[in-house]
Amino acid sequence: MQLPPFKLERYFAQYEFNVKHLLCSSDCQSFTIRELLALEPAAHDEILNQWLGYTESQGSPSLRREICRLYESVRPEQVLVLSGAEEAIFLFMSAVLAAGDHVIVHWPCYQSLVEVALTIGCEVTRWEAREHDGWRLDPGDLRRSIRSNTRAIVINTPHNPTGYLMAKDVFRQVSDIAQEHGIIFFSDEVYRESEHDEADRLPAACDLGEAGVSLGVMSKTYGLPGLRIGWIATRNAKVYARMAELKDYTTICNSAPSEFLAELALRHRDVLARRNLGIIRRNLDVLDQFFDRHGDRFAWHRPKAGPIAFPRLLRGDVDSFCHTLAEKAGVLLLPGTVYDDDGNHFRVGFGREGLPEALDRLEELLESMQPG
Repeated sequence: MQLPPFKLERYFAQYEFNVKHLLCSSDCQSFTIRELLALEPAAHDEILNQWLGYTESQGSPSLRREICRLYESVRPEQVLVLSGAEEAIFLFMSAVLAAGDHVIVHWPCYQSLVEVALTIGCEVTRWEAREHDGWRLDPGDLRRSIRSNTRAIVINTPHNPTGYLMAKDVFRQVSDIAQEHGIIFFSDEVYRESEHDEADRLPAACDLGEAGVSLGVMSKTYGLPGLRIGWIATRNAKVYARMAELKDYTTICNSAPSEFLAELALRHRDVLARRNLGIIRRNLDVLDQFFDRHGDRFAWHRPKAGPIAFPRLLRGDVDSFCHTLAEKAGVLLLPGTVYDDDGNHFRVGFGREGLPEALDRLEELLESMQPG
């Protein structure tokens, strides 16, 4: 398997640790180990006594029980704990797809959601989100894209990079279409529980039927990417079994301290999510004001979920703009070209506390670029 370079990750490798302000992060404000241990009085001693041997390949039973609380109908034996979202995506596609299969993928998207399928030898149809329609997806386009060899429908909602949150009726339509045609429905739900209005929260794909495979992580809403803990939840026994078998060729099992801390965090996930949603809401107000002041330079669609959005640069080239911003202001934005987007968009992240200062530096650069 000859995978091409991962454009987003290569971009971060070039800039992420060489700038002062990350204004494009996809995750929320993180926590220290000390802060997590403070959530429960006994946790400090418990982690010191944590056994550092091999863990159960599918994830510890207690962690899988805690993950099940995110869902309505999933049992612990239907949860497979993995190393973040990336391993889950890779194993899912390796387990389910073969050369010649057809896959429909929500686009724009995180590169691996399409690239792994292409490298396997699949045909990929982009189910394209349209900016002029608030980044919505048309279920009619999905139905028209289905072929006799369509094996999987892949979506991401809440969405990276646009912050789009699919309407509940459309989400159920996608699940129904997958069930109707015997297609596996892979739902990247890594931003679930970061909806700006909790009433908009979607059901999990795994709760809607056996076609559904839900992907979750500790990285985004809960702000704990350093744990490298993700999972899939599914009632599809064949998909689960094959992914579990293939994990023997990747990570084999997970980090014992990471599983302990992930379980602790999930027991208090409301506390973590509530704090990060507070940061998101405050920063969105700041962004609204910023884009109001600079409506001649940027097109702004306010997202409905998550800590990221996908504004458009109205003048100039987005790659040059992002490079200049990083070099001259020490502020990192992510050009949409890393998503193969040619619409002059860029990703902005607003789930961290340093956003106001980063925007001040961006504004200073904009003022210096004024003619005359």
